[in-house]
Amino acid sequence: LAYDLVKLYAERSRVKGYAFPPDTVWDEEFAQSFPFEETDDQLQAIAEVKADMEKDKVMDRLLIGDVGFGKTEVAFRAMFKAVNGGKQAALMAPTTVLAQQHYENFLERVGNFPVRVGHLSRFASPALQKKTLRGLRTGDIDVVIGTHRILSDDVKFKDLGFLVIDEEQRFGVNDKEKIKAFYPNIDVLALSATPIPRTLHMSLSGVRDISVIEEPPQDRREVQTF
Repeated sequence: LAYDLVKLYAERSRVKGYAFPPDTVWDEEFAQSFPFEETDDQLQAIAEVKADMEKDKVMDRLLIGDVGFGKTEVAFRAMFKAVNGGKQAALMAPTTVLAQQHYENFLERVGNFPVRVGHLSRFASPALQKKTLRGLRTGDIDVVIGTHRILSDDVKFKDLGFLVIDEEQRFGVNDKEKIKAFYPNIDVLALSATPIPRTLHMSLSGVRDISVIEEPPQDRREVQTF
C-alpha cells in the first residue's frame, strides 16, 4: 500500500494539471454572498488555494482548522471557481448527515448562479441519485456532494477537475486515493481539524502543501470541557 501511495504521488507530480482561469465577476459575487466576515487566516487560505488552482501543477493541499473556523467556505469558493473554470467538482464527506448539510448549504449559496448540483448518499432519493449519476457522465451536473458513495464503480465523471475531502482523517488511505488514481490530474483539497500523523508528515515534508486557519471567527468561543 505504501509503495502504491508513493507511486501515485510521484505520478501526480509529473502530470500536468489544469490551470484554472483567474477569478471572474461571478467568483466575486459568490464570495460576497458569504453571510459572515472572513478572518485574515481564512482569506489567506482562500488565496493560497486559488493560486494553486491557477497553476498547471496538480494541487495537493491540506487545510487545517478547528471546527467552525471556516474551512468549508474555503472549499465552497474553490468548488465554485472550478465550475466557473469549466470543470466538474466533487465534495466527499464521511457521514450522510454532514454530506446532506454541505449539499443543502452549497445549493443555497449557488441559487442565483447556473450551477447544477447533485447528491449521492443514503439520504438522496433513488430518483435524485439516478439523475446525478447520469448528469455526472454527460456533464449536466457540475458539482456532486456525497459520502463514500462517490467512490462507487457506477460513478463516472465527464470532466472532473476538483475534489474536496472533508474530515479527511476519517477516510481510509484506499478511499482517499481511489479518485486520484482514476483522475491523476485533478486538484485535491483535504480539510481536517485533527490530521493524522501520515498526513501531517506528507505535508511537512513537502509532498503536500499546507494551509492553516488559526484565527477564530468574530464572537466564536472555544469549546469548554469539564
